[in-house]
Amino acid sequence: MFGRHVKKVADKSKVKNENEARKNVIEELFYDFNTSRAQIYKMNFFRGVFFGLGSVIGGTIVVALLIWVLSSVAGFIPPLEDFFNGVTDTIKPKSN
Repeated sequence: MFGRHVKKVADKSKVKNENEARKNVIEELFYDFNTSRAQIYKMNFFRGVFFGLGSVIGGTIVVALLIWVLSSVAGFIPPLEDFFNGVTDTIKPKSN
């Protein structure tokens, strides 16, 4: 019984040491590529800006494609056709 507990604690310690070693290697690689904190902040700022821009553009394209596909299929499904006709009537400007 005592031997099992010792083995369990030793295995936990081994896993913890391996995880710490991996973390240290990753941190060393990160700091080798980036020499100053200013450079790191600048890189992360631009990375965030481009990630946000890409997300907005990608989301817009996906929504546009989804609407296009649904509107082309709407002719085959009457409830969808009524819905899209209502949406287009709402969007169209009122002529006086």
